Amino acid sequence: MSQSAPQKALTASDIRARKGGMPLVCLTAYTTPVARIADAECDVVLVGDSVGIVLHGLPSTLPVTLEMMILHGQAVARGLERALMVVDMPFGSYEEGPAQALRSAARIMAETGAGAVKLEGGRHMAETIRFLTDRGIPVMAHIGLTPQAVNALGGYRVQGKGEDAARILQDATAVTEAGAFSIVLEKVPAALADRITADLPIPTIGIGASAGCDGQILVIDDMLGLFDDFKPKFVKRYAQLATDARAAVRDYAAEVRAREFPAACHIFTDEGAE
Repeated sequence: MSQSAPQKALTASDIRARKGGMPLVCLTAYTTPVARIADAECDVVLVGDSVGIVLHGLPSTLPVTLEMMILHGQAVARGLERALMVVDMPFGSYEEGPAQALRSAARIMAETGAGAVKLEGGRHMAETIRFLTDRGIPVMAHIGLTPQAVNALGGYRVQGKGEDAARILQDATAVTEAGAFSIVLEKVPAALADRITADLPIPTIGIGASAGCDGQILVIDDMLGLFDDFKPKFVKRYAQLATDARAAVRDYAAEVRAREFPAACHIFTDEGAE
């Protein structure tokens, strides 16, 4: 009896070819166990710089370092077989110019085995995107609300309202022409997201955008209810794991204090089985 061939991991080219097809399922992951769970259903697993907020307790993504992204990328890679792993380039690792971006992206790709990197920014990052893609590094673009530029944007506001739509449209065109294989649209009006999706030859991945995008992404800790300090409007909670965890810890603490745990079935004796 012949054994089935190992499942082939998706590539950036595979994701680009999904334009207009079955919607792309994308989630973040930062650890090996969570990556294994996501890999069963996701087309793209993003090692997001959101790790700084949801796992490290930082107030924003700005303090996240390249070393942190590489460490979490290595962990996620151990849990993936099918999904394309994309790693965020953190703040300060690429804005200086194309040469700095190449050094950072090369480290990420070499040290994590990522299939692509993601960077934030529109027209002003087009030169950098082109520089990376010309050198064999697939780039996922990210426009609209770009959290690394939150101070310049005046907070976590919807981008592209009214006359500002022209700016987002120009950004979308610029990163596409620069060679990005896909583009994240964050917190832009649905009609604008639909127009960009219709106009672009590469997949759009929405987060607070439109159901008409070519795919959707959420921070996994948000959608599982693991991170519940706050809840953006675009997040749907598919579970309440933080609530369940608190209840479990309370039950455990109560049983320990009452000497109900460990019970006989949890301890060893001289005659008992290992």
